[in-house]
Amino acid sequence: MINIRSVESLIVASVFVATLLITSAPVPAAADPLTVIRDLDQAYVQIAQKVAPAVVRVSSTRSVSPSADEGLEPFLRQFPFFPFGEQLPKGMEKHPRSLQVLTGSGFIVSPNGLIMTNNHVVKDMKEIKVTLQGKREYTAKLIGADPESDIALIKINAKDLPAVAWGDSSKLRVGEIVIAIGNPFGFSGTVTNGIISATGRTNVGIIGYEDFIQTDAPINPGNSGGPLVNINGEVIGMNTAIASQSGGYMGVGFAIPSNSAKVVMEALLKHGKVQRGLLGVNIQDLTEALAKSFGRTDTNGALVSQVVPGGPAEKAGIKPGDVITDFNGTPISGAAELKNLVGQTPVGSTAKVTVWRDKKTTVLNVTVTERTPQMLAAGTPASEKSAELGMTVEKLPAELASKLGLKPGVGLLVKDLNADGRAAAMGLRQGDVILEVDGKAITDVAGFNAQLAEAKKSGVIRMMIQRGSATLFLAESL
Repeated sequence: MINIRSVESLIVASVFVATLLITSAPVPAAADPLTVIRDLDQAYVQIAQKVAPAVVRVSSTRSVSPSADEGLEPFLRQFPFFPFGEQLPKGMEKHPRSLQVLTGSGFIVSPNGLIMTNNHVVKDMKEIKVTLQGKREYTAKLIGADPESDIALIKINAKDLPAVAWGDSSKLRVGEIVIAIGNPFGFSGTVTNGIISATGRTNVGIIGYEDFIQTDAPINPGNSGGPLVNINGEVIGMNTAIASQSGGYMGVGFAIPSNSAKVVMEALLKHGKVQRGLLGVNIQDLTEALAKSFGRTDTNGALVSQVVPGGPAEKAGIKPGDVITDFNGTPISGAAELKNLVGQTPVGSTAKVTVWRDKKTTVLNVTVTERTPQMLAAGTPASEKSAELGMTVEKLPAELASKLGLKPGVGLLVKDLNADGRAAAMGLRQGDVILEVDGKAITDVAGFNAQLAEAKKSGVIRMMIQRGSATLFLAESL
C-alpha cells in the first residue's frame, strides 16, 4: 500500500534539490562586445579576400540608333525594376558613332575562364570585354544565353584563375547575412552587406521564370551579374535587378538563386540553350472569389484558364476551370510555382498532375513537351486588370466570331463599361467576349441575364471570357 504522505515528501525534496542545482549552475560570462565586433569585422574581410578576386567587370558595346532610350529595355520604361548592367559609366554615355558601352559584373566559375553574368549585360553585343582584378583585360566569347532566366555564360582564354565556391540556395533563411560584390557605377570590386529579406519572390515581372532572393544589401546599376554570397564566402545568388523609383538603391534588390543558376549553366554548357517543359495551358492565380466559385476553401493552386488545342494538357484530359493543386508530388501554391516546376521537368517525361474539378480531386498523367515559340504562340495569355456590372453587351457579330475562332452564336461582346462599375472592378474590358457564366454557355443577352440572377443567389459570379486568342476566368462577389 502506497503511503501518500511519503510520496508527497519525496516530491518536495526532489523539487528542492533541483532548485539548488539550477541556482548553483555557473552563469556563462557575457561575451565582450568589442570581441564580437572584431570577429564580425574579420569575417567580412576574409569573405572579401576570398571572393573578390573571382569577380570581374564585364564591359560590352553595341550599336544603337540615335533615338535609343539610354539603352534601357522597353519594360524598364514601364516598370520600376532596373537590370543593373544597363547603366553607362560616367564619361562613356554614348559613342559619337552611335556605339553604346555598358558595364556590369560577372564571376568566374571555373579556373579555365568560364564566367557567369546576366543576359541583359551582354545581350546583342558587338564585343564583350572582361577585366579581372589587377586590370588584366580579355575579350570574351558568348557560350550561351537564356533570356527567360536572364543568365549568360561567357568565356575568356585564360588558365589557373580563381573561381567561386557554390552554396546551396535551397537552405537560405530569411535574416541571414549576405554580401554583394560587383562594379556599381563602374567602381570595381565594391563590397556591400545586408540580409536575406525574402525568398521565393515571384510575379515581379522582370523575366520569364522567377524565384528571386530578395535582399537589402546595397546594390546599384553595374552590380548586375555579380555574386551574392553567404558568410562562408559561397555564392548563393546572382544579383539581377532592383525595385527603385530613382534607378538607384532603395533597399529592395533581387538575385537569381544559385541552384537555379547552376542548372541553367549546365544546360548552356551541354546544349547551348535551355530546354524547358510545357503543359500547354494558360494559368492564373486564384482569388478568394474565384476559389469560392469553384468550391475551394483556400486560394492554393493554379487555375487553368485555357488549354492549347492538341497540346499535352488537352491530350491528358485537363480542362479549362480545373485547378491544378499538385504537380509530381509537389503542392502548388500559385501559377508562378507551377510554371517553374513544369519548366524544370525533363521534356518527354510523364508528370502526375492533380486537379480539382467539380469539387473532386482527379489525378492525370501528362507527357511534358518542349516549350517552343510555336507552342507559346498557340496559347498567348491575355493580360488582365481588376474590376462590375455597369456594362453594355451584345450578341457577338458573326464576322468577329470567325476571326476569333468561335462558332457563330456563341458568346456576348462587351461593348463598353463604366470605369467605376462592377464589371470594370471584376476585370472585364471592352472587346472581351463572355463565353460562360458559372459554367453555363452564353448565347444571348436573355441567357446572360438569367445566369446573372442565379449568381446573385449564391453571392458570387464567375465568368469565362475570351480576350484576343486567350480565355480566362474572372469572378466577383455580388
